[in-house]
Formats: sequence, structure tokens, C-alpha cells
Amino acid sequence: MAERRPAADETNPDREAEDVTQALMATSRLVIALSARALSTGDIPLTLPQLRSLVALRTSGPVKLAAMAATLDVNPSTALRMVERLESLGFADRRVNPDNRREVVLTLTPAGRSLVDRVLDHRRTAVRTLVERLPAPERAGLVPALRALLAAAGDLDPTLDPPDAAGHLAGLPDTPLDPAP
Repeated sequence: MAERRPAADETNPDREAEDVTQALMATSRLVIALSARALSTGDIPLTLPQLRSLVALRTSGPVKLAAMAATLDVNPSTALRMVERLESLGFADRRVNPDNRREVVLTLTPAGRSLVDRVLDHRRTAVRTLVERLPAPERAGLVPALRALLAAAGDLDPTLDPPDAAGHLAGLPDTPLDPAP
């Protein structure tokens, strides 16, 4: 007679955590794919890292180049090249900080804001279409679980919060023109 084996989550909480991790990783790849698809709807050849930079500028307002590099976890020279590309496309503007001429301050142009809004709206619509495919009870169960995950993340990345709640990026001062890091 075969012995009943308990479900994985009854005997091994680590297995359950791994299952959740794998599901979240797959979901993350899905959202990235939706972002890439949203980018491809336009006629501007923009990469996902460039979009991330524009979204960061959209979320934070004017920021110093060094702070932007730190937030994106890239070298300042890499951030500068990216900003130069975005500037050449008319999506970003960089100016010398009038209070500290050694610093460069970045802002999003109206064209950059429009592009970000368009791409994010396209992505939001695509995500909503997927969510609407779920039965109502499963949809309702996602909200508290995802909010709990965001709460567990704490302040790892305020850009996960809605823009009106975040106000600024991780590692950036509330006043981006302030010369203090």
C-alpha cells in the first residue's frame, strides 16, 4: 500500500518559496516582454535600458547625472552615453547645475514625457488585458499578495511605487540641484 505523500508546501516551505520565486521570475519576464512590445509600437529605436532611464526621469524630475548613474547601477560614463543618445532623440535635456558647475542635471523633455506616457499606457493596457482573462477570485487574490510583496521590498526601489507616492528615485536627494549626494 502506497504511503500518502504530503504536498510540497506542507513539508518544505523552501520549496514553496522557490515555486513562488519561479512564478514571479516568469511574470517579470512577461512584463519585460510587454515593455519591449510597447516600445516596438513606436517608430523610435529605443532600448529597454533607455526606456528605464526615461521612466526614471519621468518619476523623479530633474536629477544629477551622477545620481542617475547610481540609480541605474551603471558607470557615470555609461549614463552619459545613454543621456547623449536620449538627448539626440529629443527625449532628454542636460544642463550644467548653476549651483555647482561640475555637475550635470538631467530633465525629461515634453517629447520624452509623451513617449514614456505612451509606452507605459500601452504596457498597462496589455497587462490589464491579461489580468481580465483571470477569473474574478484569482484576480482578487493577486492584489493582497502583490501588495504584501511590495511591502516586503520596503524601500529597495521606490520606483515600484506609483509616481505620485514615490516623488524621487532611490539614492537621489529630494532636491536634485542640491550639491550634496
